[in-house]
Order: sequence, then C-alpha cells, then structure tokens
Amino acid sequence: MNRSLGKPQGRRSRGTVGGSSEGGERERSGARRRRDGMPKRSDGKRAVRVGRGAPRREEAAKEAPPIEYVVGRRAIIEAIKSKRPINKLLVQEGLIHGSVGEIINDVKAQGAFVQTVSKAKLDELSNRSAHQGLLAYMAAKEYVELDELIACAKAKKNSIILLLDGIVDPQNFGAILRSADGAGAAGVVIPKRRAVPLTGTVAKSSAGAMEHVPVARVANLTQAIAELKEYGYWVIGADASAKEQYWQMDMTGPLVFVIGSEGNGISRLVAEKCDFLVKLPMRGQIQSLNASVAAAVLLYEAVRQQSV
Repeated sequence: MNRSLGKPQGRRSRGTVGGSSEGGERERSGARRRRDGMPKRSDGKRAVRVGRGAPRREEAAKEAPPIEYVVGRRAIIEAIKSKRPINKLLVQEGLIHGSVGEIINDVKAQGAFVQTVSKAKLDELSNRSAHQGLLAYMAAKEYVELDELIACAKAKKNSIILLLDGIVDPQNFGAILRSADGAGAAGVVIPKRRAVPLTGTVAKSSAGAMEHVPVARVANLTQAIAELKEYGYWVIGADASAKEQYWQMDMTGPLVFVIGSEGNGISRLVAEKCDFLVKLPMRGQIQSLNASVAAAVLLYEAVRQQSV
C-alpha cells in the first residue's frame, strides 16, 4: 500500500539527532505516517480484577506502599535528606518562616508543589496527629528524569511513550500504567501540576505495574514534547474533535501518545504541539471514553501494527 503523503505542515528542520536529521529519518518515516487519502494534519480504591495471573497481580498490589504522607518537621527534613520524592507539601497558614521556610525551599528545589492550608484542614488530613503545621505527600515510587526515560526507550525498537495531560484520577492513572506495562511501553510522562502523582492508590490500581513502568514528571509538557521530537518521536494526540480515526494512522516507529482528561481532553497548547490528532469513534450516547480505555486502545493498535 502506498502511504507516501509527505511530512506534516509546519515542520521545520531540527538538525541532526542521533545520526539522522529530521529531513532524513523523521521525513522518511513521515512519508509513511498517513494512510492513502488522508488529509494534512489540522492542527479511594477499587478491587483488583480477577483473571489470568490475578494472584501474582494481587500480591504485587498488596505490596504497594500504604503510607502516602509524612507529618512533622523532623520527619519531613529526614525525608528530604534521604531524597524521598515529595509530591506536595501542605503548610499551615502563618508558619512560612524560620525552619519551615527552609523546608519549603528544599521541597521546591525538588520540584514539588507547596500549598498553604488552615490548621483545621491539616488536623483533618493527619487524623489529628502532631503535624507541627506540615504535611508532605510522598511519592510511592521514585520518578525518573525525562532524559533517563528517553535513554532507556532508545534501546527498544518502535518504543512507545505515554504523555498524560491533566489526569487527576488515581484509579485512571493506575489503569493506564497497567496497560502501558502490558503493551510494553517504554514509560509515562506526567506534569508536576494539575495531575495525580504516584501514590499508594495509583500503585494498587496498577496491580503492581507501577514498579515496572518508568514515570517522568516534568514542569512543562510542551517542552517535553519538543525534546521527544528531537529524538525522532512522532506525537499523536487523542482528541474527540480530530478528523482522523486512530486506525488510519501509521503507528510504526517511535511514538508518543498524548492522553487528556475525560472532562477537558488535551489542552490547547499541548494539542498544537502534536504531530497528529486522532479520534476514537463514539457510536452511542456518551461522547467520550474513560482515559485509561482510550490509552489502552491506542497502545494495542500500535502493538498490532508493529506486529504485522
């Protein structure tokens, strides 16, 4: 089948990356990116499902870290010293000074989010333990840097990376990690803000898959996309308003699938950075799929095409 339709509009030369220029490898693979007749691009807790291999998955899920937060100044300082990843730090109103100010600076240096809350809120979240005005949500697993993830992905043929834009449900995130592991994806990229981090709930929902899928947390998704493109990845976003069906896209070669939230989908700036947008047909009354289901559909369509 002839799939040669040229490269997407608006692409400029990115120079040589890994021994091949965009005018080379990406353009050659871009010639196969669309099928015949395709237009140019437009721009907390749930039971583990029982099935084959369920005992092993249930056992892995039970091993997920049950503690998601640490309270008290000394405990948080020690966590920082031990390089434990912190997702978010809650600080009691009026305490941003002295040693607390130093803790805040150290946490921010990790890239974590700091939020000021009332004492009553901290009492509620900590079950009235001696929090000393501080509560830190800890990551259930250590994150990797984006360049580390890319380096590991390069070792895989036709590597796939998932980029999640605004996924806030930990059960959804866990299910996505489970599908990513099943499809052999190289890793997942999430933003530091407005997204669920790695927590014990995510670990349990992933049925142990979180331990096998590297997760990078970045400050800016559009910059992450630009970096991935530099390494030859084609970026495909799932968008209900897209004109093209997902199965009409060539999904061979290194790919990034962008999955947005169920409510808002992919943000405008992220969508503009995608090479292509595709949709999953909705023939019923509901106009969107669960984000984890959409991710699984795209992952396994790529697996199917790459297995032919």
